[in-house]
Amino acid sequence: MTLSSFDEFMAAAGETLAAWWRDTRLSASVLTPVAPPPGDIAPRARADAVRAFPIVGALVGLIAGAGLMAAAWLGLHPLASALVGVTVAAGLSGAAGESGLAKFCDGLGGQTAESRLKIMGAARLGGAGALALILGVGLRAAVLAGLPGPGAAALALISAGAASRAVLPFAMARLEPARRDGLAAVGRPDERGVTIGGLLGTALTLLFLSPLAGIMAVGAAAAAAAATAALARRRLGGYTGDVLGAIQQAAELAVLIAVAASL
Repeated sequence: MTLSSFDEFMAAAGETLAAWWRDTRLSASVLTPVAPPPGDIAPRARADAVRAFPIVGALVGLIAGAGLMAAAWLGLHPLASALVGVTVAAGLSGAAGESGLAKFCDGLGGQTAESRLKIMGAARLGGAGALALILGVGLRAAVLAGLPGPGAAALALISAGAASRAVLPFAMARLEPARRDGLAAVGRPDERGVTIGGLLGTALTLLFLSPLAGIMAVGAAAAAAAATAALARRRLGGYTGDVLGAIQQAAELAVLIAVAASL
């Protein structure tokens, strides 16, 4: 390799890393309460940044897993340690997924698509939403507590975080927005970003699990996301930010259950 070729290679590598860093920061500003990078950000840039969703999800899972392991190291019961991990994950994401799941379940009780969207936009939490929230948190914590040790639970959180964010771009690309709020305001991502995000999410999921658990987890995440998206299309005519939150929660729980079932 000549010196000029090496310089060109390093310049291209630097541009690629800079682009991924930008997209990761943009994705973090969409998926978490982290402030966006300074300067004007075009809507198209946010939509293109979805390829980095799995990275943000893995980072959320990594920190949540560290919290779970710290709680276990302090001698907390496995269920209490698992609840710490789930709470940390919810805090890092601003509880957007949990809130979306609760509102989506509340909205399903409406008679028409318009009434369902109106219910979802209300500030008050209904009985169905409260039950979904309790069951969602409780089931995730129970599954994590049943895994063989805090290390396995932490790895499951990382994989679940990556996989459950990787499926979101697919829903954004396949469904029409029923209302532009939250994540739905980001816009429709292009197929290249969706594909890269899906492949990256799959790779991160497989990286932290055994081959069997990884394959089952990827399949479970895709199935849960597809089922939730189909329900949203039928009942709402498309997706909202809350629907994407419900998809993320369903996929995360499905991954954790798949990991537990593979052991």
